Amino acid sequence: MIILAEILAFSLIAFWLLLFAVQWVAQALGAWLGRRHSARGAAPAEGVGVVVGGMLGLLAFVLALTLSFATTRFEERREGTLMEANALGTAWLRAKAIGHPRGEELAKLFEEYTKLRADFITAPPEREIVRAINDQTSALQTRIWEHVTVIVREKPDPISSSLMAATNEVFDRSTAERLAFGQSMPPQMVWLLMGIAVLSIGALGYQLGLRGLSLPILSLLLIGMWTSVIVVILDLSAPRIGSLRSSAAVYYWTLEGFGPGAVPARR
Repeated sequence: MIILAEILAFSLIAFWLLLFAVQWVAQALGAWLGRRHSARGAAPAEGVGVVVGGMLGLLAFVLALTLSFATTRFEERREGTLMEANALGTAWLRAKAIGHPRGEELAKLFEEYTKLRADFITAPPEREIVRAINDQTSALQTRIWEHVTVIVREKPDPISSSLMAATNEVFDRSTAERLAFGQSMPPQMVWLLMGIAVLSIGALGYQLGLRGLSLPILSLLLIGMWTSVIVVILDLSAPRIGSLRSSAAVYYWTLEGFGPGAVPARR
């Protein structure tokens, strides 16, 4: 699974070509076996179509299942960024309106925190980089909570309580987003999907070989379609690799609401 992730992170085209080649070899091998068994008269022609149809139906089911799983995970990450950015905007506004000497410093910390969360979303798949961002996030949360604690103790009123609630909401959303980005498709599902695809195309080639049929163009087209769907599924399920990734635009929009000086240069 690690090797597959590295290939997918290196190039989607390279992963597509590799998966396509494996399925093409399986189809060619199945066709060769089918022709060989047909020539010997040792292959039961009846019933093969039923088995192949069942395998193709199971492949369609697994494709739909994994596509639904990957799409759900992608939507969770995207919605998580919006909810976290909205929570940050609310907390910043309440820090500005708190009427406490620590309010301005707290607002600046929320601006810094927003930039850090944008960096988390756009971080590459290197574990050390992600770990460093998480460590900075934890340290910044501690600093923010220290200010909020002092404000609530010195000014115990509904406004300070709402600030504490908004801050807690920010931290909860950050934890939820970290969990969403830490989850991808289980390796068992990935191997199941690719294994069924390879076996199905091999069985289909076997059936064509039994009947003495050669459909190279249609077979290549079918393999290409399956390969494309599988690659899209894996791309959707992977939070930090591939081309279908969550955008950090909502964090930059939130920073624009803080003021022109709060927006960092886009990388």
